[in-house]
Amino acid sequence: MSDINSWCASVLKRVQWQEADTFECSNDLQRYWLLGLDSLSRRLEQHCNVLSVSVLDNTHVNPDKLTVEEEALLSGEVCLRRKVILKGDQQSWVYGRTLIPLSSLQDQPHDLTRQGHTPLGITVFSAQSAHRDKLQVGTIMTERGELFARRSRLWMNNKPMLVAELFLPEAPIYSKEVES
Repeated sequence: MSDINSWCASVLKRVQWQEADTFECSNDLQRYWLLGLDSLSRRLEQHCNVLSVSVLDNTHVNPDKLTVEEEALLSGEVCLRRKVILKGDQQSWVYGRTLIPLSSLQDQPHDLTRQGHTPLGITVFSAQSAHRDKLQVGTIMTERGELFARRSRLWMNNKPMLVAELFLPEAPIYSKEVES
């Protein structure tokens, strides 16, 4: 799993991000997956029998390891970094990297440090005041083809976290079927 972790992290660092409202999606399928403001995990669940999570990393990271953009959106404090692969019916669909400031972990109805194999989106969007902002999307050419990615800031009970998602080659965003 460390190979996929390294590869995905490297790919995410090279994405050329664009604001969601200026990104030109080629079709409705891309729009559905890239621009949705609700839970990506819930959307993925609708396209498989079993949605599972492989946890690659769940450790603290100091602010000096964050990008300038990440620091600006998270007020430059120590964060819990969670890296996962979301799998639909055992196929790797999405690499997710979440940064949760330690202050955002306090006074939450769920212990996000013990999220384990539950998709974070399921937990976050079960909160009454959950929402997403600062959505950016992008593409990156890799040896596995052109891949899509998105990143945004999620709010759970008025506390921020950042999530970046890389759609892996087997993800439904690349299927030929158009969502209804």
